[in-house]
Amino acid sequence: MYRLLFFLLASFFSAQNYRFVYEYKMKPDISKNDSLITDFMNLDSDGKQSFFYNAVKYERDSTYRADQNYGQLLTSKKYDRNLGYIIEKDYAKKRMNFYDKYKNVQLMIPDSDIPKWEIKKEFSTINTLNCQKATTFYKGRNWEAWFSKDYPISDGPYKFTGLPGLIVKMKDTNSDHEFNLIQIKKVKNIFSFVPKNTKLLTYKDYKKYLANDSGNINDDIESLNMNSKDDTIGIHLKDGFIGTFNMNELKKSKDFDAALSKKLQRTNNPIEKDIQ
Repeated sequence: MYRLLFFLLASFFSAQNYRFVYEYKMKPDISKNDSLITDFMNLDSDGKQSFFYNAVKYERDSTYRADQNYGQLLTSKKYDRNLGYIIEKDYAKKRMNFYDKYKNVQLMIPDSDIPKWEIKKEFSTINTLNCQKATTFYKGRNWEAWFSKDYPISDGPYKFTGLPGLIVKMKDTNSDHEFNLIQIKKVKNIFSFVPKNTKLLTYKDYKKYLANDSGNINDDIESLNMNSKDDTIGIHLKDGFIGTFNMNELKKSKDFDAALSKKLQRTNNPIEKDIQ
């Protein structure tokens, strides 16, 4: 009876498109315990596949595709540079693709490493959802998750999947990375902006790309936009990231380029600690 009910619920779910919005907190600098970034990530699912991506980047890129207003793009909402990636999951094939951009190169890193979970006999109600606890060691970190069968979809933030329900809350044991589900809504269409003409890489080679970065911000800049009225500088990087920074603050440093590079540097505390 339970299996039949689960099948009916899954069939009902697969006929609709859902967007699950997660608040994502991460510590970008491993040397600073008080460093903290809060951003928002979407998980779109049609019951057959899903896409995990940054909410602000999606809104910004969608608006720019519609109006091609570069000036408005520079003043739009910002997202953290570490969160420009996209994760595509195929439920039937149990396969994931991780997309990111390095300078002008679109990269795709396939991954079939599904977390191996230990489901606990611990229960809780989180945001009105009935949840159960599970733990896993995945990509170099110990994780604690709470999932709910109220939404019979084996999915969650980042690459986390494999549980008999939707992940509602999870964090690693060091509290360096934490996801909390804050909104669920039906959408007409799910995310569809997967990069084309990608370069296929292993995750190990992808990490080498990032590790071998010259550190010279001038190598990454696509364009600059100076605004003397409010004394800001808009930076458009080759990987698509756009940021606006206060010139007075940057000028306080003896090395302008080094100060700007520090603001734009990628995390030294990635969610995947081990190189595969």
